[in-house]
Amino acid sequence: MTKLTQENSFSFVVQALGGRAAILLGKVSDQARSNVQEIGLRAGKPVSLVTQEGVFFLNGRGIPTRLPQRDMPTLGASDLAESLRRLCGYSIYSFQEELREGFLTLRGGHRVGVAGTTVVREGKITGIREVSSLNLRLARACPGCAQAVLNRFSEVGESGLLLAGPPASGKTTLLRELARVFSDGETGLVRKVALIDERGELAGVWGGVPQFDVGECCDVLSGCPKAEGILQAVRSLSPSVLICDEVGSREEIDALRYCLNMGVLLFTSIHAGSKEELLRRPQARELLETGAFSAVAMLSSRREPGTLQKWYRAGDLLAEMDRRVPSCAGRQFCRISGVA
Repeated sequence: MTKLTQENSFSFVVQALGGRAAILLGKVSDQARSNVQEIGLRAGKPVSLVTQEGVFFLNGRGIPTRLPQRDMPTLGASDLAESLRRLCGYSIYSFQEELREGFLTLRGGHRVGVAGTTVVREGKITGIREVSSLNLRLARACPGCAQAVLNRFSEVGESGLLLAGPPASGKTTLLRELARVFSDGETGLVRKVALIDERGELAGVWGGVPQFDVGECCDVLSGCPKAEGILQAVRSLSPSVLICDEVGSREEIDALRYCLNMGVLLFTSIHAGSKEELLRRPQARELLETGAFSAVAMLSSRREPGTLQKWYRAGDLLAEMDRRVPSCAGRQFCRISGVA
């Protein structure tokens, strides 16, 4: 089976969209395709492409330009609705649970954010109608992108690592590469890796087979809630390394504590665009207080995946948190917010 790569991710998504969206995006050159991170489709607006250099708009010849122009082709609401139906395999009901959260995951780990008029019942979102925009985030492998992080990680010994960064900073891509590196033995020893892939973005499992290369000794629990998946992996798969993304709930943090007691090396991520934002997040304190992480790697925004901006020792960050907010007050805030 051919793994999804940087070269064919764009083409795969275009084919999945179909219709007028596929016609417009099909004109984009191979060179331009290789730099695209996200595709934006909005009713009555030009198609947008997000790259490392910023946002671009497509003209009628498929050439990205910095600013929108009046004569640029646009998509209608009916075009977006048809594309969404195609992305769901003409069975939107099958994706109802995901769409309630405002997204769906495609084969290969590509994520589609959906905006429109929400359907609310008893105070809860139950669906989306009258779709007004689709935001497609392209998942890509990036072999070698973990090297800078691994070089620093080797200095702090056998303890876990927390990746922090804003959206599109490469956290998911880097976690995927770490799974491959450890399970292929590129650090000098082959390790059994358990990958908890709740949203199908890390391994992109399709038909039981990961579409991304996550290594030769990696077990993937796909579509499984993180807290349950973490505990199941430790109890039944005996991993030495466990990887998942975006941990923060009380149940997930408790599950990580259990892993730590079993001697499992942990790698996970948290949203934070800066050190200041990280210090303000109660989830960050709770994660660091587990003792599961020796350091935090802060990633840069919209550069190459895995671009290391700053490196912080966990103990130093906890000490700074304590200086800003007394420990008891911090824990009280976490309890009030429902984190711990």
